[in-house]
Amino acid sequence: MKIKSFVGALLSLGLLFSSLPARAAQRLLDVYWMDVEGGAATLIVTPQKESVLIDSGSAGGRDARRIFEAAKGAGLKKIDYFVLTHFHTDHFGGIAEVAKMMPVGTLYDNGIPDSDPDHNPRDTKWAGRIQPYRDMKTDKRIVIQPGDQIPLRQAGGEDALKLSLQCLGCRQTFIAAPTNAPANPLCNTGETHPADTTDNANSVVLLLSYGPFRLFIGGDLTWNTEAHLVCPVNLVGTVDVYQVDHHGLDLSNNPLLVHSLSPTVSIMSNGPRKGCEPVTFATLSSVPTLEAMYQIHRNLREDSKNNAPMDYIANITEHCPGNYIKVSVAQDGMSYTVAIPGTGHHATYKTRMTAAN
Repeated sequence: MKIKSFVGALLSLGLLFSSLPARAAQRLLDVYWMDVEGGAATLIVTPQKESVLIDSGSAGGRDARRIFEAAKGAGLKKIDYFVLTHFHTDHFGGIAEVAKMMPVGTLYDNGIPDSDPDHNPRDTKWAGRIQPYRDMKTDKRIVIQPGDQIPLRQAGGEDALKLSLQCLGCRQTFIAAPTNAPANPLCNTGETHPADTTDNANSVVLLLSYGPFRLFIGGDLTWNTEAHLVCPVNLVGTVDVYQVDHHGLDLSNNPLLVHSLSPTVSIMSNGPRKGCEPVTFATLSSVPTLEAMYQIHRNLREDSKNNAPMDYIANITEHCPGNYIKVSVAQDGMSYTVAIPGTGHHATYKTRMTAAN
């Protein structure tokens, strides 16, 4: 009996310890960047297993399927929140198809425009492109406003980190600067581009925070509007991870913005022949704090010198497996791991707050 009791105790102890990693993993904050071939789709899975999908790639089945597979792999049965940064088809096209695969809860956007948001009078197909988005089933629809918080559930306990996803701006209007906020000294070095009249400039800007960890997502925000976000006052502060604006196009990624955010890691949702353009690549390379640049795709244009090292690229060939990039933030928020599960790459970085101590 004593031997059986001892063995039983060992088995129970083994089961307890074997379950600890799974329990700990459930408390991580995970962010996925799916390969939607030059569009954008970013999936946030919170420690409480709530989900936020930001943009959804294009219509046609491929992108929706990749989003669904990532969501299912993360243990999700529903997209709790969907945020559309702006009304371009490589951002809204896939969500109606995703909604047929799993329920979509609350949808946030800038309000569906009645006509082509780029004000192109020759575009006669807008109504047909947007109709599936109009018709898709959701629990609720909200026109997002600067300062809005996505109402994510917080973990219980005194040691639980605060989790927030805040809209810093939309439709070229941003949150108010804090009282007595210092002027951004970088603003004296900027230059202005011709005005952008497309819907890119109206992109919803989001800041994800988990304790000390901070991630910036700016959709396809363009050059002049990016400057308004950090000048005369930096309304964002510094971040750990920068989702590169506008797939890495030179129309965006104003050095004023990128240097003001001063990220440690950048992640680019580009395509094999879209994004990763020379000025953007040079800007990212010039950021003193940047330790790693990640790309969804290798740039296969003639300017292939504008690429991150191979280990930091999720998909190397044009006809690719659709590998995603994943960031997992530690339970204490003091570090995060960037992984490309399809290639086996992973690297861990300290949050800026930790690195400064």
